[in-house]
Amino acid sequence: MDLFSGRILINKYGDQVDPEEALQNKIVGLYFSASCGSPCRDFTPILCDFYTELVEESYPSAQFEIVFISLDKSPEDMVDYMHEMHGEWLALPWHDPYKHDLKKKYNITAIPKLVIVKQSGEVITDKGRKQIRERGLACFHTWLEVADVFQNFTSK
Repeated sequence: MDLFSGRILINKYGDQVDPEEALQNKIVGLYFSASCGSPCRDFTPILCDFYTELVEESYPSAQFEIVFISLDKSPEDMVDYMHEMHGEWLALPWHDPYKHDLKKKYNITAIPKLVIVKQSGEVITDKGRKQIRERGLACFHTWLEVADVFQNFTSK
C-alpha cells in the first residue's frame, strides 16, 4: 500500500508485518486513538466487533484492515491498550514519527477518529466512526463502491 510504503507495521503481539503484503487490495481504516480517553474506550469495542464480524467471521473475509495510529503518551500505554481492547488489527509502531505526518495529512483534531482510505491513501470517508455506529456492517458496502478494490465478500 502506497501510504505505508517503506514502513513496518506491527500486530498486537509486537510482530513486524510488511504493509505491502498485509494491506494489498484492501480498504484500510486508519484508527487514530489513545487509551486515556473515554470516547476512545467507548468506541474501540464497537470497532473490534465490526472488524471481527467483517474479517474474522465472514467467509470469505472482507478485504478490510485497520491500522491503529496511537496517540498514547508512551509505548507502554499503546501496548497495554492494544492487548486490553483491540482486535487482531495492525498498528504503526509508537516511536514512528510518521504518525505525525498522518495526523496532519488527515486533519486529525480530535480522537477517536476512523478515516477510511483507498490503497492510495485517498479518503473514502473521514466519518468511519459515525457510519459504523449508525449503519453497522452496511457501511462497508458503501465504502466498497468507491474503493476500486476487488471484493468477493458477501453478507450473510
